[in-house]
Formats: sequence, C-alpha cells, structure tokens
Amino acid sequence: MIVGLRPSRAADYDPGMAEPLRDRARRATPLRHLWGNDEGPHYVVCGSDPLAYWVVRALLATDPAAGQVRVTLLVPERRRSDGPDGRDVPGVRVVRADRLDEAAFRRAGLAGADGLALLHQDDVGNMHAALCAQEVESRLRLVVRMYNTSLANGLRQLFPDSAVLSDASMAAPAFVAAALGEVAPTHFRHAGRTLYVARRTDVRPQDVVCGLAVTSDPELVRVLPADEAAADVVLAEATGRPAGTELAARRLVRARRRRQPVEVLLRAVRSFATRKIGIAVLVLLGVIAVLGWLNARAAGVDWGEALYLTLVTTLSGQDPDVNKPAAAQVMQVVLNLAGLALIPLITAVVVDGIVNARLALHAGRIQPDRSGHVVVVGLGNIGSRVMAQLHDFGVEVVAIDKNPEARGASLAHRLGVPLIVGDAGLEETLRSASVDTCQALVVVSTDDGANLRAALIARSLGPDLRVVLRLFDGDFAERIQQAFGIGISRSVSYLAAPSFAAALLDRAVIATIPVDRHALLVTEVPVVAGSPLDGRPLGAVARPGEVRLLAYTRTGQKADWAFDPRMVVRAGDRLTVVARRAGLTALLRETTPGPPAAPAPRQPKG
Repeated sequence: MIVGLRPSRAADYDPGMAEPLRDRARRATPLRHLWGNDEGPHYVVCGSDPLAYWVVRALLATDPAAGQVRVTLLVPERRRSDGPDGRDVPGVRVVRADRLDEAAFRRAGLAGADGLALLHQDDVGNMHAALCAQEVESRLRLVVRMYNTSLANGLRQLFPDSAVLSDASMAAPAFVAAALGEVAPTHFRHAGRTLYVARRTDVRPQDVVCGLAVTSDPELVRVLPADEAAADVVLAEATGRPAGTELAARRLVRARRRRQPVEVLLRAVRSFATRKIGIAVLVLLGVIAVLGWLNARAAGVDWGEALYLTLVTTLSGQDPDVNKPAAAQVMQVVLNLAGLALIPLITAVVVDGIVNARLALHAGRIQPDRSGHVVVVGLGNIGSRVMAQLHDFGVEVVAIDKNPEARGASLAHRLGVPLIVGDAGLEETLRSASVDTCQALVVVSTDDGANLRAALIARSLGPDLRVVLRLFDGDFAERIQQAFGIGISRSVSYLAAPSFAAALLDRAVIATIPVDRHALLVTEVPVVAGSPLDGRPLGAVARPGEVRLLAYTRTGQKADWAFDPRMVVRAGDRLTVVARRAGLTALLRETTPGPPAAPAPRQPKG
C-alpha cells in the first residue's frame, strides 16, 4: 500500500521550470522510485468518493504500449466517508490538499501531465479548479464531473478540448430499467445506424446486430457470450418501433388504465375522509337501509316506492299523517332522526376531505390511493435523474426525501411529482407513499444504511415488491442481494467510471451499456502499423466474454456491418467493438505496436 508518498526532491516539481516535467523526466527520471517507469503517461485525479476510486482502478488497468500509466490522486486531508476513495489503491501516488489551487496542482506534478480529472461533487468548485489548473499546465486533457447543464455548457466553451460528463446521467437509465423490469434504454448513433439495447423478444430477428448478455439466471449474468443466439439482451438497429424501457412504460400505463372502476372508486372514497368518519357514515347508512326496509313492510309498498319514501323521509322529512298505521308512524320518526344525523356527517366528510387535501398539498403527504407507481427515495443527483426519466416515460412517480430543500425538490414540484418529506427508514413514511401497492421502489440516497433499512421495511410490506437498491460497496451489495433477496443493486460510480477513464485517456467512447453490474463500452479502435493484429484475420478480434466486433471500416470506405471474419486486418483500419474494460485493454495491446526493445548493454573491452 502506497499512501502519501512524495518525491525525494522538491525541485522535481519546480513550477518555474520552462521545460515540461515529462521531457525532463526522460533525462533525470525523478519519479522512478514511485512508479518504477517514468516513460508512461501521467494522469492527475482529484476526488474523494467511489467515482474517483473506480476511475483510478480503470486507469491502472490500462497498459498501453507507451508505458505504464502513472496516477496521482489529489484528496483532502481527511476522508469524507467510510467508502473507498482511491487513496488505498496500490501503485497510486497520493497528494493531500484541502484546496485545489495552483500550489496543490504543482505538488501533484500537473506540469507536463497528460490529463486531469476533476471528480468532486461540486460544480462550481470543479470549474474553479479547472481555471487554476490552466495556470499550471495550459496543454491539458481535462475531464470534469458536472451535474448542472448550464455550467457544463459554459465549461465546454472555456475549454473546448475538455470532456464534461455527468455520472448521474450515465447511471440513471440503468436504475430506470431495473425499476421497470427491463434493460437500460441505451441508444446511440454510429456509422449511419441508430442502435439501442433491448430484450430479444421486443425486437424483430432481422433488427438484431449482436447478442450482449444472458440474464435468464439473475445470479449468473453472462455478458458477450460465445453463443450469441443464447443472449436474451441484444443490440438492435432502430426502425421506428418503441423499444426497451419505453415498451415497459407503455405496458405499465395500460395496466394502470385497466384497473377496475369499482376499485378506483373505493380507493377514492377511502382516501377522502378519516377512518372514524367513514365508519360512522357506513354504520348510519346501514341503519337507514334496515329502517327503510321495515318502513316498506309497514306501508305495504314495493321496493321502488320504499326507496323513494326512505330517501325523502331521511333527507327532507314528510308531512305528519295521523291516519297512517302506528308502525309506519314509528318508522317515519326514526328515519327523520337518522336524517338529522346523516346531514352533519356528510358535511363533516366534505370538510375533512378538503382539509386533508390542503394539508397533503402543503406537507407533501400522499393518501394511500395509488397503485402501479414507482417510489423514488432520495432526490440527489441520481434520484433527480431517475425521477425525471420515469416521468418522461409516462410512469407515475412518488418521491421521498428527508430534506425539503433537496437538489431535486424543485424539479419534483415543477413536474407535479408528489414529494413526501420524511425518513424512508420509517414504516409510516413508506406507507404514505403507498409502497405496498407500488410497482417498484428505487432507493438511491447517499447513505447505505438508510437505503438498506428502507429496502427491508418495504420488502416486509410487499414481499413481491421489486426493489432497486443503490449501495456503494459492491461486495456488500452482492451479499445483501443473496441474503435478503433484495433484487437489484446498482453502483453509480461503477457504471460511470469507464466513460470518465476513457475520456481521460482520450479514447472515443461511443456509448456505455450497463448490464446488471457490468459496464460494456462501445468504442472505435484504430489499427496501427506493426501492431500484433496487423495482418491477422478479423476473426481474431472477438474474444468471448470480453470483446465483440460490431463493424469494420477500411480507410476511405464505409463501415461494414456484415463483414467476413476471414478478411485480413490492415494498418489504418478501424474496429468498432463492444467490450468489457479488461477486454478493451487487451485489444489496445493488439492494435498498438509494442515498445521498442531496450538496447543491449555494451560489452567491456578486453
């Protein structure tokens, strides 16, 4: 474990030197004692959460021919949470600084570095850090984590060569798809085709481009299987038909519309007044019905006339008639007394319903009259995105957050999404959101303990409820899923990290496809002359479980989607592949020439 290592001489990071550190290192090799090889690219990562951890892991897993990747992690003095933040990853040089300014960047060796990743959850702070970094190294590949789209657009204008990414936007489709029981609604356009991820059963066979994963066994999801026909999750070409999550959302809306009218009416009546008033009204109506039947028997009339006489006598009273039989006179008096009690009860029901509605609107409480909706717990970055995407699909959403000023609270009000302010770890809060009748529960707050409590309580209320749980610790998520059957767990950082790392390495990632707990990258890889793959057949590109070739493009020609695997790869060709991170790293080794051999040592004379 390498923590807090610093160079042996302060002059190694002298900001006043005109010669870049990268060029100077070839002669003086001041950092050899840190990484063992100073010829590889150097990247500086600023962050202190799981996203920084996974980006660092992804960078270290890369082994380009130019040399070993060197990573410097710039973190605050103290940990901000108990989760991983990258400072304990072996092989990483750690520099501690509570403020990202020029001095901190110079201590981190930013001068001459190949790239900088700003991954803090502070949009304004990241923008300020980017401006400071430009003072240290003007020619710099910049990757910035941003949530606010306006600030992101402004940063792109200031730094045209930068990559501004949102981990929430990348991971939200996976949570939405899991809540609806479908695959993530990933779609992208490449080489004149629009491709999307869907279930094989939702697309025509002629639209399937390749198989992506076998998900029939939730405990053993296999990505990029050797037998493509066995894959139930596929990459297909869009032909104007609705796909994936959109189909699921439409089915959910249709199912909600098919609910029985009587059930809807009963739920509305039950939620209009309190339980005590409702019981009183039902008891009184029962008494009136019995008295009406006795009155009809005493008067000797049929059921139609009996109903008329009962309603008129109860609601308005009748003129007294001494010539009626004694039994009829008694029933008339009793019905008038019941009517005197019924009218105030009707007034109380109306007033109570209006007051309850106003209180619910003011405090964000929801009466339990919903079903088939999706409950989203936590309106932070990812929760706001999930809520907005579900709303766009036409799915009814109820949000829960213990902070009335949460990041997504204003968005919920603007979209008309009911917001319940309370602790999701309490049963009454979940009941107020009708969790027992909802379609799915998506728990995405930043507290693993609170998320787990909410999931377990919700599962006790509805044993068949689909629960989508966000847990930062991947091993903990797998154990929870096996022990409690919580269904689906997701890690935002794990899903988004490959795109951040690829942007830092200046690779053209076309799309990121989340499948269960795996992340597949769609990218285009050029073949360099003299590489191991130069001169070999296309069939050598694919590796089951790691890499699948989608299209093959010769220099000056269009992409070939129906290629012959016996065709020979030439230098300058481009390969469009879908791959796991390890598979992409292996493919880059095959498409890039190896490092030149070190010269043989001179033999001593004599």
